[in-house]
Amino acid sequence: MNFLQKNWILGVLIGCLAWVPAALAEDAPVQQNQAASATATADAIALSMKKDAICTRCHDESETKPILALYQTKHGNRADPRTPNCQSCHGESDKHLHGDPAQKGRAAPDVRFGVRRGTSGDFAPNSAEEQSGKCLACHKKDANRSHWEGSVHQSQDITCTQCHNIHSPRDKVRDRATQTEVCFTCHKDQRAQINRLSHHPIPEGKMTCSDCHNPHGSIGPKLMKRDSINDVCYTCHMEKRGPFVYAHEPVGEDCTTCHNPHGTSAESLLKMRPPFLCQSCHTPHTTVQPSLSSQTAGSPNSLGWWNGSAITQGRGCVNCHTQIHGSNNPSLVNPAPQNLFR
Repeated sequence: MNFLQKNWILGVLIGCLAWVPAALAEDAPVQQNQAASATATADAIALSMKKDAICTRCHDESETKPILALYQTKHGNRADPRTPNCQSCHGESDKHLHGDPAQKGRAAPDVRFGVRRGTSGDFAPNSAEEQSGKCLACHKKDANRSHWEGSVHQSQDITCTQCHNIHSPRDKVRDRATQTEVCFTCHKDQRAQINRLSHHPIPEGKMTCSDCHNPHGSIGPKLMKRDSINDVCYTCHMEKRGPFVYAHEPVGEDCTTCHNPHGTSAESLLKMRPPFLCQSCHTPHTTVQPSLSSQTAGSPNSLGWWNGSAITQGRGCVNCHTQIHGSNNPSLVNPAPQNLFR
């Protein structure tokens, strides 16, 4: 190693040694902020646990409702400073803790959850708006709950705790295996429908209500997760979406025109079996279907037999009209949109 090489290496080492203090000086504010943030987090957690201790001093494992099971849920994760404490949901409840001179006996907490007296202890529950308001104070930030106000469930005074069990480590409505049990508590017609011969695989556990519906509200009809019923159906039945050259108008309007998605006694979730379903729109009340008037007896290219009676007696519309949801191929004799042949 010559003299110049030695000087170059020495210069590099001196430069590195000079950079270390500067780098440490730049990192110092960041480390101080991190330390301050950790201290604030620890203080918040300690305060939250202190507030919980005030309540759990009385509401312990002797409660009929498993109050302390809360600590087995996300709401009881005290390592997370965002986690609420008892008073975050039930209010400060000063009169409940220290007594109210104007009232005989113990005063009620500020916020009581439940649907009737007995479901909220010895006190009558608060209004549905007050109960749900406590939950939405945190959960409204979630896009799935942005349309709660004005939704069907909100307008019927359904509260969050009527479906969710906050203190239980296993919330039935959030478990796909048991979610339908909660929904069917109110929606009894749908319970009967999914047990019919033709149904979506809900009883088999492959689907559940929230696959199609958003119970917290949506801009679509019937609490659909998407803007329309068809858009929800197309998430699975994409082959029915099209576009097709010859479209079947009811298909584009609403799938439930022909299908009952919860279950029916006819195959393919149809509301009625063909040809009765088809004839609910394509009625053979006239001698000849108007679209087939050029094919009647005595006219050019006459079929002779094609009239209302023949259509009714055929009893199998889908024997010929196999592409009910739409087709790119017209009829061989009349390329009208309603003739959805292969």
